[in-house]
Amino acid sequence: MLCSLLLAAALQLAPLSNAGDRGAAGEPLALGAPAPTFVFTDTRWLPRTLEDFGAASATVIVFTTLDCPVANRVLPAVGELERRYRARGVRFLALDVGARDTLVEVARRALDQGLEFPVGRDFDGSAVRALGATRTPEVLVFDGRRRLAYRGRVDAQARLTGTQPGAVRADLAEALEDVLAERAVRVPTTPVDGCRITPPATAAERAGAGPPPSWNEAVADVVFARCTPCHAAGGDAPFALETYEQARAQAAMLAEVVEQGRMPPWFAAPSETHWLDQRTLSPIERAALLAWAQGGTPLGDGPPLSAPPRPPESWRIGEPDLVLAMPQEVELPASGTIPYRYVVLPHVFAHDTWVEAVEIRPANRRAVHHANLAWVQLDKPFRTENFVTGHVPGGAAMELGAGTALCLPAGALLGLQIHYVPTGRPERDRIAVGLRFPRGVVERRLRHKAITDTRFTIAPEAPAQRVEAAWTLDVDAEGVGLFAHMHLRGRDMRFEALGPDGVRRELLCVPNYSFDWQTAYAWPPGTERFAAGTRIEVRAHFDNSRFNPFNPDPGRAVTFGEDTTDEMMYGFFFYVARDERLGLAIDPRSGAVRAR
Repeated sequence: MLCSLLLAAALQLAPLSNAGDRGAAGEPLALGAPAPTFVFTDTRWLPRTLEDFGAASATVIVFTTLDCPVANRVLPAVGELERRYRARGVRFLALDVGARDTLVEVARRALDQGLEFPVGRDFDGSAVRALGATRTPEVLVFDGRRRLAYRGRVDAQARLTGTQPGAVRADLAEALEDVLAERAVRVPTTPVDGCRITPPATAAERAGAGPPPSWNEAVADVVFARCTPCHAAGGDAPFALETYEQARAQAAMLAEVVEQGRMPPWFAAPSETHWLDQRTLSPIERAALLAWAQGGTPLGDGPPLSAPPRPPESWRIGEPDLVLAMPQEVELPASGTIPYRYVVLPHVFAHDTWVEAVEIRPANRRAVHHANLAWVQLDKPFRTENFVTGHVPGGAAMELGAGTALCLPAGALLGLQIHYVPTGRPERDRIAVGLRFPRGVVERRLRHKAITDTRFTIAPEAPAQRVEAAWTLDVDAEGVGLFAHMHLRGRDMRFEALGPDGVRRELLCVPNYSFDWQTAYAWPPGTERFAAGTRIEVRAHFDNSRFNPFNPDPGRAVTFGEDTTDEMMYGFFFYVARDERLGLAIDPRSGAVRAR
């Protein structure tokens, strides 16, 4: 019953067969007309306009979709043109208009094709309507005063049914040369081979496709499974979604964040890898939520098919064996930027201490955006390999499989790095950390390596500067998980494994990295194996351009540093040695190794 209702919702939101006959827009924008105001969504899920580019000698907009073959063939050439004309003040923007394309996939395609300029999504069709675009990859060029100077194709090389051999006129490049020379474009319009743009369905068209699913029959199950674990009273999210009334009050916001893929938060590009705690909606679940929110939010008959999950009454890891708390509450302002807080917990581990589960537990979850935990020793310098675990909204506590544990060495203390966010009123918080000691024999020690480069320099205004590092495993290993860490200029990070047999495979791609959502990616136990000699490679790009809204100073050359306004490039690789057999019996009261 539930599956059929969800499928009906998916069909309701499918593109209508006559949508292409309507056309994507009205009359095309006339040559010489000023650029209209429109809003698009960038890969950081922020609303942006052309004003965010600042002054430009010319502005190029190319419309794309992920599945248009002509657009896919053309975009690498557009990337080359952007690099060629960047120093001459030309700004480029790729706008995706595919009805089912997600921002993560759009960012992934840009990374794969080497596009260093901004890409975004036109979710509601406002850019298509404002500019009169009808096909992908249609290109518009605006001059320095943002008047339309050219409309058409990149060139005639990529055609709808193949590639034209031989030399062709470089239509877009010729138009840019004319604009930069401040003369009339010699060929101001050219035909576009490509895919017809299907505009978003109107409310009337959606209504004509059939009744939306109701809360009780289908939607409550999706919300309870995907949203309520964070959106619960006293939970990590700013409002609760535990009842029909609460969800109905947030229906418009639900529709927006679900349509854009902003929620549930998940930044890994789609792949064959299954991650623990993967927070994504299936296409059918997404369609059901959208159809319900945009179709009048019907309640339906009878009770919901399931009940909202009960939040944990105490610790997610069970009762800890040791609880360490911040020495005192911290007071937080109602607004403004809150610098990172660094707190050392008041406990010295007198002996090597083995831990099988760790949970970071804020007292005020809404004020804590994320927190990272590491161990330090007073007589030794801090090393990135000392990282233990982190807390993010909706994330799971660290619980290792049976027989695996983390060792905190004698003399260590635990330290927290905390990112607080203002809530609009003064707040207080006091974080506690719970540790659970092993009950069985410990055979394998959790290890990890911070794969990093600390000697880079990111050039001023660089939109996608590459930084990379690699490390080779010296043991046969089982992968536990991955974690990407950069600062405000971080754009993307990719992990790959190059085996001793020469086979390369991608482990993780985060194409639109967010400093505000530092998510850990954990593999199901036993699913990822690596032979000794495997080279783990990490590649990242940094956006030091003015278009990056979080960039504190695009005119500055940026190097490695601890401050948020500096940069870091850490790719953490967590693993255990497959053949390790420690045979350690642990005292469950102290975490110490029992005497043999």
